[in-house]
Amino acid sequence: MEGNPLTWSAQLAVAAPENAPRLPGDKITLPQSALEQLLAAAPLQAISPNPNSRVHTTAFDPFNPHTFAAESRARQQVEHRQQQLPHPLTFRIVNPQNGRFVYAGIREFSAAENEVALSALLRESLGIEDEIEPVSEVNGDTENTDARETEDALPSTSPTVTVHAKQLPKGTYVRLRPLEAGYDPEDWKALLERHLRDNFTTLTVNELLNVPGTRNEAFRFLVDKVYPEGDGICVVDTDLEVDIVALSEEQARETLQKRLERATRAPGTTNGSSVGGILSLGEEVAAQVLPGEYVDYELRDWNREDTIQIKLMTEDPNVCLFVSPLGSRQQGRPRSDMHVWGDFSTQNPKTLEIRSTNVALEGAEALYISAHVHSPVSESESSTQTQQSPVQYSLRIATGETQEKTGEDESMDHEPGDVQCKNCQQWVPERTLMLHENFCLRNNILCTKCQNVFQKRSPEWESHWHCPHDSSHGNDETSKASHDTIFHSLYTCTDCEAQFEGLPSLAQHRTTECPGKLILCQFCHLLVPQKGDSDPDLHDPEVMLSGLTPHELVDGGRTTECHLCAKIIRLRDMNTHLRHHDLERLSRPPPRICLNINCARTLSGVSNESLGLCRTCFGPLYANTYDPEGKALQRRIERRYLSQLLTGCGKAWCQNSFCKTGKAKSNSPAGPETMSMPEIKEATRPLVDGISVKPGVANLAPFYLCTDETGQVRRNLAEMIFAEGSTNGGKRYNFSWCVAGVEAAGGDLEKTREWLAKWAPAEGEKMG
Repeated sequence: MEGNPLTWSAQLAVAAPENAPRLPGDKITLPQSALEQLLAAAPLQAISPNPNSRVHTTAFDPFNPHTFAAESRARQQVEHRQQQLPHPLTFRIVNPQNGRFVYAGIREFSAAENEVALSALLRESLGIEDEIEPVSEVNGDTENTDARETEDALPSTSPTVTVHAKQLPKGTYVRLRPLEAGYDPEDWKALLERHLRDNFTTLTVNELLNVPGTRNEAFRFLVDKVYPEGDGICVVDTDLEVDIVALSEEQARETLQKRLERATRAPGTTNGSSVGGILSLGEEVAAQVLPGEYVDYELRDWNREDTIQIKLMTEDPNVCLFVSPLGSRQQGRPRSDMHVWGDFSTQNPKTLEIRSTNVALEGAEALYISAHVHSPVSESESSTQTQQSPVQYSLRIATGETQEKTGEDESMDHEPGDVQCKNCQQWVPERTLMLHENFCLRNNILCTKCQNVFQKRSPEWESHWHCPHDSSHGNDETSKASHDTIFHSLYTCTDCEAQFEGLPSLAQHRTTECPGKLILCQFCHLLVPQKGDSDPDLHDPEVMLSGLTPHELVDGGRTTECHLCAKIIRLRDMNTHLRHHDLERLSRPPPRICLNINCARTLSGVSNESLGLCRTCFGPLYANTYDPEGKALQRRIERRYLSQLLTGCGKAWCQNSFCKTGKAKSNSPAGPETMSMPEIKEATRPLVDGISVKPGVANLAPFYLCTDETGQVRRNLAEMIFAEGSTNGGKRYNFSWCVAGVEAAGGDLEKTREWLAKWAPAEGEKMG
């Protein structure tokens, strides 16, 4: 690429920020015509011929081995040349007004004609202001009508920059200098790596990097040096070594000092916040938290039908309590700007009650609980925030509801004969009411809004305030400032830039309808925003009716094969499809099985359904004779029993109790091993007489006929699976379903269990 560089440049107007997309890092967008010009200016690159391609010569014969040598020589002589753009495509942007330059990577070719859209970082690096200036000024009085008309008639223009195609070498080293002291590598190392990977194609020397943190903070670095040496490098597809060097010795000493202070105030230390952890019902913990920090707890086990009561006791009114459920729709730890339940009040104790019927608990795996000290400090005071002491508190989780004190109970707090003072609302004996009122009216004053009593000249009364927007009140300026900061300041959502008044409104937005709220997608099983750029709106009718998030609605449109019926089904329809399978499974009648108690086959295919025998068991009894009353068939069945008991079947696997061979292996209830003919006839007569052999009349009597080894083994397996449901407390299936499962699985035990779970209804099972 160095031998054939891409040469292209153009002078383009900078698109206004409101007309340009939000571009990250060093990204730009160019017009479509720029892509065409770049392709036309791209150098020709030699492309090796495809070794798998065929016929390059007309004389090539694939069946003639002598032509392969000629074909190989022809391919070596053929050289393809094609115009190809380098990857990645990088540019050098120059501001002719001040001579500043910066390197950038391309995002897409979608800008307006003769315009280039720059990211905020590039605009700042080039010194481009967001305001649009007119082409020329209009001299004269500003109140002159002609001058104003002339100014309105003048076209407005944006600053222009020169864009050059410039390929940068792959960077191997970059040295960054933090602009502030106290950065800890554990804070910014992973953030910097992800920020560069997601947002940057190039790095320019003397460029300022602003890396956002996880707690609304930002880490600012200056690109001081790169290698290979020059004024810029490419950071795509390369191993980049990053070195952090302090701006000066003074900053290095300050950074070391702050790290030492931070180490002494780390979680779990005497001067730091508590560690948090897993809590149990009824457990009370004593802990501490630094202003501005969070202590996170987790409740995993509780009765989902009980009301959960979380109580936090502290003497500091700035301690807040936040709770969020952990589930597929809520993944983040509760914070002041993102929680489901919160208590910002100044009361002690702070109590949150979460009822079992609350819809936010649906599918909750655990409860996340966080204690936080809200400390609204100005920028000038933020440097001294680390000097504040931790706040002590205790936290307890229990079940049950808070019993509120009723008016009837309050009326019983005084003795009979007491009267209430109209000024301070206290109950005093009637005989001392005059003395009490004289003193009370002279020294106390009643706030008519909150019914609290203050001393007339006390600092609390002088600083007493009531919010004009709600019912909140307090007794000092600090509480008023804290209240205004929490409830009446304007906050911007970090994910969608929507603005809300107060942290509770912002928290509700970020846990409900914010497009950037993280969810665990039930289809791709990844943590993703609930609404992407190309996903439908949250209030789209299809989204609201489906009960899915916009991301899940789109992601669930992918198809997969049903493991039961092999049909192609959309992922979001799979649950409904499987419920149809469950309904079909539960409504299926049990299959008919062979009435031979030594066999394990269903009556499917070729069988004698009137007798209830499968084709394997009925085969030896079949005869091609006219027998309308079934008498000949009955005689054949009787002879079969006589033969079994006289001579036996001679099969080693036989376990038939009405067979001489089977009786020799076990104690059979059919009598001794050797029987005389009269004894045999007496034992088999009830079996033969109970069989219905008339055509058209279904037989229900069992048979005791010898069968093949497969039928005997499968019968034993079916009986074992049938007994499992009674012995181990598992699902119990009808014996006929066990026979059908063994037959469908080919005698495999594990496959039989899988077949029963998919296709057979268990005893007592109902559609959920």
